[in-house]
Amino acid sequence: MDFNALGVCFTTPACVVTQATSGLIVGMLLFLVAAGLTLIFGVLKIVNFAHGTFYMLGGYVAYSAYAATDSYALAVLAGAVAMALFGVLFERVLMSRVYGSNVLMQLLVCYAVVLIFDDIVKSVWGPEFRAMGMPAAFQVPPLFIAGGVVPPFYAVLIGIAALIAMVLSLGLSRTRLGKTVRAAAVNPQMVSALGVNTTVLFAIVFAIGGGLAGLAGALAGPVRSLSPGMGFSILIEGFIVTVIGGMGSIAGAMVAALVIGLVRGFGTIGFPGFTDGLIYIVMIGILVLRPQGLFGRPL
Repeated sequence: MDFNALGVCFTTPACVVTQATSGLIVGMLLFLVAAGLTLIFGVLKIVNFAHGTFYMLGGYVAYSAYAATDSYALAVLAGAVAMALFGVLFERVLMSRVYGSNVLMQLLVCYAVVLIFDDIVKSVWGPEFRAMGMPAAFQVPPLFIAGGVVPPFYAVLIGIAALIAMVLSLGLSRTRLGKTVRAAAVNPQMVSALGVNTTVLFAIVFAIGGGLAGLAGALAGPVRSLSPGMGFSILIEGFIVTVIGGMGSIAGAMVAALVIGLVRGFGTIGFPGFTDGLIYIVMIGILVLRPQGLFGRPL
């Protein structure tokens, strides 16, 4: 632990900007993953343990699309759309069979999917690490804010994730579909009795959740290497964000993701060998004070 280095960083604007930017990148990507995870749980009361696979596949699909088109925008779109479609297929073929089943049964189905697609990725793309590389449009000099270095790609990535968060929030609160989804999260039987096709609604929820995870994987392509099994680590952090924010709360996922991102960003300065442990300590501390999470409903 180096409290002196952390103190110096907090008193140096350049260090604060640089580390905050790094933390925001991590936080925004975590939000996109956790938002889909918490949305699926909020409506279907299913903890999608295969959610990290959507993130991994989104990254690989974007990698292949970028290699074929040399367009990062098309690559991101391909990763998100492919995982939205995969989410529908996953929900209809597998998860719809275990609604209301024991959690262990749901876990086994999801874990089987994780193992299967890890091997599929090895067969299709190989077991070695892959890197998309920085798109040519972002190979420009960095921005300097208060002396801190902010790569243009980071700024765009944060802006895209913030825009998605705003669209998701407004969509859930202002649109008919969003209000129906929120109602289904509270009382799906009543929603079904009122004539809403819950089969289609559940598929849409999985499509949105899968699309968000695929979008996160695609957006992270230029700054994170791709490897089979990469979805597991993001899944664990996604669960941490979901638990801290409150299961089923999109706003909670956003706040928790930013907290975890900033803890990781500044933790590398003061606790370089204990950053992951620090994240779990934050989670434990919040859950001791609020067992339901920051924005979760009391149990």
